[in-house]
Amino acid sequence: MENNKTWTKEEILNIYNKPLMELIFDAATVHRLHHDPLKIQVSKLISIKTGGCPEDCGYCPQAARYHTNIEKNNLMPVEEVLAKAEAAKATGSSRVCMGAAWRNVQDGEDFDQVIEMVKGLSAMNMEVCCTLGMVTENQATRLAEAGLHYYNHNIDTSEEYYKEVISTRGFNDRIKTLENVRKSSLKVCSGGIIGMGETVDDRIGMLMGLLKLSEAPESIPINALVPVEGTPLEDQEIVPIWDVVRMIATTRIVFPKSTVRLSAGRMQMSKEGQALCFMAGASSIFAGDKLLTTPNPGDNEDMQLFNLLD
Repeated sequence: MENNKTWTKEEILNIYNKPLMELIFDAATVHRLHHDPLKIQVSKLISIKTGGCPEDCGYCPQAARYHTNIEKNNLMPVEEVLAKAEAAKATGSSRVCMGAAWRNVQDGEDFDQVIEMVKGLSAMNMEVCCTLGMVTENQATRLAEAGLHYYNHNIDTSEEYYKEVISTRGFNDRIKTLENVRKSSLKVCSGGIIGMGETVDDRIGMLMGLLKLSEAPESIPINALVPVEGTPLEDQEIVPIWDVVRMIATTRIVFPKSTVRLSAGRMQMSKEGQALCFMAGASSIFAGDKLLTTPNPGDNEDMQLFNLLD
């Protein structure tokens, strides 16, 4: 997906800082030009391998070095993943994203098992995404050949702030993985997290990082930090909903054709707040009562929200 326009950091900052109602209106206008404003895609996120990750991402309860209440699991059996996907499809999900707490994909039995999961999910006519850590070009090609549609690898924040959150992997390692994904036929899903102590400048820097990619990501998740006890960011204040709305609206304007996903942090948001995010250009949510390991509104709550907005 080509980047339609060359943006400067100052231009994007000016968009972010517009009067809120004007910003939402502008974002909604852009959204309607390229997307159906009444369509919200529902995705199911399945943690196929939980905990024990060697990385030190400050926001993540799955890092082995942090003392959190996460129950560690080995790779989930293929049949269990497919059963969870069937159940999600029955409640309205059209997309499944599988997440594994790995630093990088290692060729071998576990990766072969993930390939089988992808084949099974693809056969169910669902959009399939994986987030497995760093991948090589060859591994990305294998995933694509198995039927994977998207690969998720978030850049998290600006290049400048990145080292404040993560030391076990560099910002450029993330970019390299995205380049490997882009060389295959896979679509790119990459976004970031707000509320980690970063400045507005860093939030704009994250978007600038995505703009520097050879092509714009087809999918951009915007996550609001969910502070988890035992992680370095456990004491961060909940990011205000207005910041989330501004970030989604700005992302929508800067990346008009990408899908903007309202991802982690919805438990902290009111129905009205989420509705403003949809108005500002978000057109995808994750369903189910958990997002990997953090709480998420259940299917019933989401159906109530959609019924209210219908």
